[in-house]
Amino acid sequence: MHKWYDEEYEFTVEVTGFLHGDKTENYCRNGEEIGDKYSCTYGCPVNQDGQGICSKTMMMLYPIMEAVRSGGDLENLGGNGKYEKTIVCPDGCVIFKLTAKPLGNENFHKGGFYNYPDQTV
Repeated sequence: MHKWYDEEYEFTVEVTGFLHGDKTENYCRNGEEIGDKYSCTYGCPVNQDGQGICSKTMMMLYPIMEAVRSGGDLENLGGNGKYEKTIVCPDGCVIFKLTAKPLGNENFHKGGFYNYPDQTV
């Protein structure tokens, strides 16, 4: 892989709690623990061991991350701040906190980085 574009945001996803009980055995296949952290810029979030976040949770995270990348304010989606939102995994097991950190780089589209090679008009 050759990552050539410096993304606008870095995202951190932290496990902050569980909806039921104090552990995830027998109901969370990913084995999340409170304090686990995942991070990414554009790709899927991974932890310090290179393990990826649950694919079902990623389905929920992606549109929220795109809202941030589009200049949105997560408070408009029930977030705790412009760049922070709490979500619960689709299985209703794990509570996550998503935080976006602006990196000061140009937007992919507005900065003219997107250039489809076979563009037909």
